[in-house]
Order: sequence, then C-alpha cells, then structure tokens
Amino acid sequence: MKRHVPGADNGRMFGRTKKGSAGPRTVTLIGKPGCHLCDDAREVVERVCAETGAAWEERDITQDEELHRAYWEQIPVVLVDGEQHTFWRVDEARLRRALLG
Repeated sequence: MKRHVPGADNGRMFGRTKKGSAGPRTVTLIGKPGCHLCDDAREVVERVCAETGAAWEERDITQDEELHRAYWEQIPVVLVDGEQHTFWRVDEARLRRALLG
C-alpha cells in the first residue's frame, strides 16, 4: 500500500475520516500493476488531492483478497472516506467537488 498523506496522521487506516469531520479527506485508489486505467486514475487522484490537500493512498487489489472479491471487475476504484466514489474512469471535476463539498 502506498500512502500520500500531506500533514496527516499516518497511522490512520483508509476510510476513517468522514465528510464534515475535522482533518483531511482521504481518497483510496484501488488498482493493480500494469493497469492503464489505474495509471490514468492515479494521475487524476494525485492532481486533485494536491490541489485540495486531501490525503490519498493506493491499494493493490492483487495483494488483498477482500478488495479482490469486492472490486475486481471494477478497477480502478476510487473511494472517498471509505465510500465508493467511482470506478473505471475518474472525473476530475466530480472528485474535486466531492473533496471540497
């Protein structure tokens, strides 16, 4: 798992901060190595999280059976604060609104 958490508590697991609570929002990108859609999603997530100050992390679906069962046919999947936001293609404006709204 890769974590990109600007100024946040690095001990917190993904999905623990809820909308409206203090602290940065957390985005989780679920994908796998060699996935071109995952590469595209990562670029959007990196850019939007840098702009909004949101923390983000990346989870490898091939290393986690629970994620594999839940999301295999949808990768890449983006979670915001532990809740599914989107899959396959990430709409940059929609993700930004979710993080700022």
